[in-house]
Amino acid sequence: MIIGHTSGDDAAVYKMSDDVALVQTVDFFPPIVDDPSDYGEIAVANALSDVYAMGAKPLLGMNIVGFPAELSKDILGKIIEGGASKAREAGLIIVGGHTVTDDEPKYGLAVTGIIKPGLEITNSGSKPGDVLILTKPIGTGIITTAGKAGQIEPSIMNGCIKYMKQLNSKSSEIMQDVGVNACVDITGFGLLGHLNNMVVASGVQVEIIAGNIPLMSNVIKIAEEGMIPSGTYHNLEYIGDSVVWDKSVDDIFKVILCDPQTSGGLLISIPEEKSPVLLDKLLCFGTDTAEIIGKVHNKGELGSSPIMVS
Repeated sequence: MIIGHTSGDDAAVYKMSDDVALVQTVDFFPPIVDDPSDYGEIAVANALSDVYAMGAKPLLGMNIVGFPAELSKDILGKIIEGGASKAREAGLIIVGGHTVTDDEPKYGLAVTGIIKPGLEITNSGSKPGDVLILTKPIGTGIITTAGKAGQIEPSIMNGCIKYMKQLNSKSSEIMQDVGVNACVDITGFGLLGHLNNMVVASGVQVEIIAGNIPLMSNVIKIAEEGMIPSGTYHNLEYIGDSVVWDKSVDDIFKVILCDPQTSGGLLISIPEEKSPVLLDKLLCFGTDTAEIIGKVHNKGELGSSPIMVS
């Protein structure tokens, strides 16, 4: 076992030989959008992100399904078809799975990937002098909460769905090609929760520039209207003493930085001198959003807390 559950990484890595290691992960969740096909695509994209964050290639997937007996099987078919479509885009073969009766629909994948031992990108390799690059805007939890309440314009919701359906595959390939020190994908713990795991595992501190963080369209306004999932407040409480907030950062922005994400982007730690090449390649071939959002420092350089947000 190269990487197991104790490291807090996105997936487990098991060495099979000098040339092949297996990468294993699982993820599933209830619907966050109305359209069953979109839900299936998002769930698969989200499950694959753990493998992409390690710099690995996904090979096989197994469906995990919970579905109410009273709902039409046509809905389930559309969910599975959406997932299969996204799997084909990723070059993933879905080889089976398991379904149980449940009060609430749930869908996701167990995913197996491969990587050459030693090339895996972990959350513990961030180094002083690195910069942090984020490859998707944040705010999916707030926007989908507003969507469930019917309190959002369709164009805003569609823009959010587009990002959630977007695979992190190209960004993963590009960061492997350029060479980076650490990576984590941004999902349920929110941007600062996943960043905190990286910082603690790496034994460093980071300074985040709030104004550089890419946000989903209208997310500040929507958050100000109270469309905030309960998990956001749990995340804010979780990071607690780990963050020092500059007085210029208001309460709404603190909430957004802790918003639980679904199928979020990659947060990459890379030597500053390499960052222009990575940014250029990401924006040309990987994603339409890639921003430097902070810098990594020696532990203790910024005080006692792992993260400073200014």
